[in-house]
Amino acid sequence: MVSEERRQEVLKSLSEGVVEYREDQVKDSANAALEEGMDAYDAIMNGLAAGMEIVGDLYDRQEYFVPEILMCADALYAGLDILKPHLKTASDSGARGQVVIGTVQGDVHDIGKNLIKMMFDVGGFTVHDLGRDVPLEKFAEEQLRTDAEIVALSAMMTTTMMGMKKVIHMIKEKNPDVAIMLGGAPVTRDVAKLFGADGYAESAGNAVQEAIKMIGQLRKLDQAGMPAK
Repeated sequence: MVSEERRQEVLKSLSEGVVEYREDQVKDSANAALEEGMDAYDAIMNGLAAGMEIVGDLYDRQEYFVPEILMCADALYAGLDILKPHLKTASDSGARGQVVIGTVQGDVHDIGKNLIKMMFDVGGFTVHDLGRDVPLEKFAEEQLRTDAEIVALSAMMTTTMMGMKKVIHMIKEKNPDVAIMLGGAPVTRDVAKLFGADGYAESAGNAVQEAIKMIGQLRKLDQAGMPAK
């Protein structure tokens, strides 16, 4: 069993490798994690994903720009390629599912959405990415087509944020059991509640935790034979 000190060392190396877009360092650390018996999910979430969250903060502070984000993403996926085949199956955790994600109509900002998509990917979800500037009705159509448990909406402008309320209404009208998560710079927990959303993602890592929580609640309701609120 790997010592806690060594575990932290490997996680730090994975995280720093992503932040500093050093693919070789990430690959070496991912292989070391497996060789030393670390849990692959732990290495992904607390190493790679933790690094990508730092990258998100650097982008928000305008210290990193799109080229750096893309290089960091390459480093993250280099580690994922090694670690993902060793993940326990989704049913072991009873918490994974399908997500429809996109940036709402009129909004072409998608870096934040792409980071969150990456985190869902890392977390073992099946992701249906609609991209950016997505027509509002498309979210409802895709949810019905895929039967996804979660719809994640992103907006970076106050003007486009208002479209989220319409999407929530459209989806809940057709399928009240779907859990809807909102995220983006102008969105707050209060706004999400006001619009009738089920969750709010403050950050990329937080999005995965919120989603796991929401799916857990949906499954409990299913098992109890009760309609989800």
